[in-house]
Amino acid sequence: MNQSKLPELVALERIIELGDGWLQARVACVVNLPNGETYPVHVITLGSDSPDVPAVGYFGGVHGLERIGAGVVIAYLQSLVMRLQWDSSLRSQLESVRLVFMPIVNPGGMAMGTRANPLGVDLMRNAPVEAREQVPFLVGGQRFSAGLPWYRGLKNKAMELENQALCEVVSTELLSRKFSLSVDCHSGFGTSDRIWFPFAHTRAPISHLAEMHALKSIFVQSHSHHRYIIEPQSLQYLAHGDVWDYLYLQASQHAERIFLPLTLEMGSWLWVKKNPRQLFSRHGIFNPLIEHRQQRVLRQHQLLLDFLSRAACGHHLWLPSHEARAQQHVQALEDWY
Repeated sequence: MNQSKLPELVALERIIELGDGWLQARVACVVNLPNGETYPVHVITLGSDSPDVPAVGYFGGVHGLERIGAGVVIAYLQSLVMRLQWDSSLRSQLESVRLVFMPIVNPGGMAMGTRANPLGVDLMRNAPVEAREQVPFLVGGQRFSAGLPWYRGLKNKAMELENQALCEVVSTELLSRKFSLSVDCHSGFGTSDRIWFPFAHTRAPISHLAEMHALKSIFVQSHSHHRYIIEPQSLQYLAHGDVWDYLYLQASQHAERIFLPLTLEMGSWLWVKKNPRQLFSRHGIFNPLIEHRQQRVLRQHQLLLDFLSRAACGHHLWLPSHEARAQQHVQALEDWY
């Protein structure tokens, strides 16, 4: 196994060592590269083992070129491990929540410097979900060729190994609970940082629109100077095969459970605007290449990731009651649709 190309993987495995006694770690699958190298997909959990507590999932590195997404998740995990040495309030918090990390879902693509996995499949276009309306050409997912971006994979074929591992972790760790959240960290769309939620395959609102609006409300109230645009992904574009649409639809089969998946889409065009030379680097289009900008990005999103763990712990305090749900839904429709 050659990890010399993946400093993120080296850093993650070092954190697993440092967190021995606090963390539980396993390898969800092993990805093979054409040159014979193999890379593990790690899953790390910490917090309560009780099935009755809420859970939060943190995911990154789904697109191999977007290394900053993996970096944001790894930085937050490292912060937790270091704080556990002395932070009694964090220890208490973890008694009532479970945190699940898959920081590098697509290590093969990351090692090869590609958006897709080693087989050329875009993992965010690979789930068995078909858009109900017209999608943008190529960008919305295509089956023409693995040589073109946004390739979905062959029709009626099982999802890629990495996606199977992702879905197994989400199903086991998150969807089995009465309440769960997730955030998947990406980069590359626009000049603003956006927080997206399903759907991507249709412009119709999700069933838990009231709960998503309530989550947005407590975030805005608690962080009045935030710079995120929070919206359904369908306001920007539609796509086939979105994995989070697929998992949300799976969760929705159980009416008594609430699963709210988010996608952090960091606006990498701003980094290019500040440093136009990044246009000449494939990695530069999706990642801040100057060190102080990279450090700033890693810092600024820790607040969001920490907020989600706290929101999960206190979900019973902010979820709309049966009586308030209809009004919250109406407000959400006015704001987003």
